[in-house]
Amino acid sequence: MFLQIKQYFPIYYPNCFDVIVKWITLRYNKACYALLFLWLSNFILMDTSLEMSPNRVVAFLGKPCREFTKADIVRYIKENGIRMVNFMYPAGDGRLKTLNFVINSAAYLDAILTCGERVDGSSLFPFIEAGSSDLYVLPRFSTAFVDPFAEIPTLSMLCSYFNKDGEPLESSPENTLRKACRAFNDVTGLQFQAMGELEYYVIAPDSGMYPATDQKGYHESAPYAKFNDFRTECMAYIAQAGGQIKYGHSEVGNFTIDDMVYEQNEIEFLPVPACEAADQLMIAKWIIRNLAFKYGYDVTFAPKITAGKAGSGLHVHMRLMNDGVNVMLDGEGKLSQNARRAIAGMMVLAPSITAFGNTNPTSYFRLVPHQEAPTNICWGDRNRSVLVRVPLGWAAKSDMCRIANPLEGASNYDTSMKQTVEMRSPDGSADLYQLIAGLAVACRHGFELENALEIAERTYVNVNIHQKENESKLAMLEQLPDSCAASADCLERQRAVFEQYNVFSPAMIDGIIKRLRSYDDRTLRADIGDNREEMLKLVQRYFHCG
Repeated sequence: MFLQIKQYFPIYYPNCFDVIVKWITLRYNKACYALLFLWLSNFILMDTSLEMSPNRVVAFLGKPCREFTKADIVRYIKENGIRMVNFMYPAGDGRLKTLNFVINSAAYLDAILTCGERVDGSSLFPFIEAGSSDLYVLPRFSTAFVDPFAEIPTLSMLCSYFNKDGEPLESSPENTLRKACRAFNDVTGLQFQAMGELEYYVIAPDSGMYPATDQKGYHESAPYAKFNDFRTECMAYIAQAGGQIKYGHSEVGNFTIDDMVYEQNEIEFLPVPACEAADQLMIAKWIIRNLAFKYGYDVTFAPKITAGKAGSGLHVHMRLMNDGVNVMLDGEGKLSQNARRAIAGMMVLAPSITAFGNTNPTSYFRLVPHQEAPTNICWGDRNRSVLVRVPLGWAAKSDMCRIANPLEGASNYDTSMKQTVEMRSPDGSADLYQLIAGLAVACRHGFELENALEIAERTYVNVNIHQKENESKLAMLEQLPDSCAASADCLERQRAVFEQYNVFSPAMIDGIIKRLRSYDDRTLRADIGDNREEMLKLVQRYFHCG
């Protein structure tokens, strides 16, 4: 009988099951058999929706990560031989920092999970003075994942920052995003969700075999694409760490310089609550870099590598939710007024959003015409020359699955959840939390504008604005900033909107403006032009951005 039961028991509970079986067998208590069946049925019901989760912690606990408690974390650590815990947290340079703990007792484990630890804030953020620099970092249990690179079994968690009074650090990027989402909900009554398209280049020596076609790498297969296996391994590790991945593929950029192959790839995520989206992108970048280091590859998220070749963006898709319902479309499958208000807000604040999403001088060598990167403030449907794009949303009434597969019955699939809008200007230099917070502020601002729908109508384009016959339309559109310095000027003019509701602190805005102006790049794009040598020097300086 026990063998029959065990075949239905999740593979990640074998120890628990065997212990209970042994206990019951020793006592031959029929009442215990009944209890076992009840207990077992609860697990079966609980786990069915999570049985395919690649996240080991989710699979073991049988619950979604949003429901993790301290007791869950302790249980996972005790029952899975975890010997170390890592606290990870983003700093002012946009990278994850790590604090390692050896688990030396149950009491010590409880202490670090409950109380966190002190860190030197002045070494993490430029706006914190050394004289009062101590901060606390506290783990967020929902972010727990098993470190795929650690030889010693290690559980890692992202952390939140707290000040000396035990309050969330006002100017921390993660708290800024949380405040932005709360303000968005307070104003609109809706929830703000996001997902990222993470583009990067893999760089390795050229073998000379199966050379790729220059700038024709989009969705290329092996052997012409050399790093598909590397990308899929990255995807597997990201999924194990809790990343909700939509798909991955090779991208347009594919070229050779000085016997080195430069291959562009992309990993795209699924829409989730905005705070989770930033966490997932942060961990994903950390994983891609670590796996590249393991294999001896170089990886860069830099917006531009050289003139005339595709740059790497960090497109962000957004959707507005109302208690689990996507409100981007109206009852007729057309873009809703709510969506248009959000777009209008992005049109108004687009010049200053670059201060969060395009943060070093190479960013503005990507934002040039004819490179599938936006330069003008406009939006449109399925149009890759615009700043905000409304991608295909499965709004057609055709049953494509049945057409492609004649043996299938009617699918009747609800595709309304798929509709998003895409901001195309950001790149890999972005502070992920500040960027998504800025987008949340912009979308919220659209609901506060009395003429939002008129702005949306005026900035809509349904043509390629860079074609000669559309010059008149192009002349009517505002342009994005062309340098970090110009972006700082825009943020200075529009900062009040970002500071409203105490979302972005004045200290954070001051720090961003100061950093952007420090590059002194107001004429840099014109000065360098197509000078390959000078461009390479610039790229090398900001190669490992974000």
